[in-house]
Amino acid sequence: MAQTSATSEWFDGFVTAAEPKLRRAFVAALGQQAGLDATSIALSYAWEHRDRLREMQNPAGYVYRVGRSRVGRRRREPHFLPVPADAEHDLEPGLPDALAKLTEKQRAAVMMVHAAGWTRHEAADALDIGLSSLDTHLARGLRRLRHELGVHTHG
Repeated sequence: MAQTSATSEWFDGFVTAAEPKLRRAFVAALGQQAGLDATSIALSYAWEHRDRLREMQNPAGYVYRVGRSRVGRRRREPHFLPVPADAEHDLEPGLPDALAKLTEKQRAAVMMVHAAGWTRHEAADALDIGLSSLDTHLARGLRRLRHELGVHTHG
């Protein structure tokens, strides 16, 4: 009984920490509905395999790959919800369109690292790519975003 309780507590903590990161990454990569579907699939898988996931170094990365593969690899156009005019935070109005112009891996890398708070190592593991490949996707994605948004860097 103690093992079951500890596993349930671990899972509750895992979901609290991982769900927002997974949801943001999936929605950024796949669009709103497919992203929410992938999040649900990934968390259902996590529940079913919680004992095994508990032993993993990056369980969120693993279930990201599960959700991504179960939703399918076909190209989906990302669909970002419009930013409300009265949003409490400052968000560049052209950002959703600029993000949509990135490749799926660029968009996922940028959103995982810069919007969802994944470490570079976690994002690389989740995307099943090396750290140098992740860095390439990040650099190209950020360069493309700057270009699309008309941001000029000096130096």
